[in-house]
Amino acid sequence: MPVETKRIYDDPEPTDGTRILVDRLWPRGLSKEKAGFDLWMKDVAPSTALRKWFDHKPERWPEFQARYREELQGNPALEDLRERIAAGTVTLLYGSRNREFNHAAVLADILQNGI
Repeated sequence: MPVETKRIYDDPEPTDGTRILVDRLWPRGLSKEKAGFDLWMKDVAPSTALRKWFDHKPERWPEFQARYREELQGNPALEDLRERIAAGTVTLLYGSRNREFNHAAVLADILQNGI
């Protein structure tokens, strides 16, 4: 099934399917009511140490992807997420300003193509 990614600050759309927040931290300046999500899966987000190391620096992107994929190996939350995408369209929500270099993009790739 399709896996999309979208900033949590973007307006929900009917085509989003199940909207799952995949950040460990709550997005700044956003109320839970306004967020418009169905589920918050903190356990599929990168560890705090990895998130801080990456710091959204594009030059660290290749290494970040490899480290994040390593972290996800054997993660039961990833299996739960796989089951959810088998049931229908899922949109992974993230708080990062960077639409290209963010963990949700890596996660979507893993869900569609494997680790």
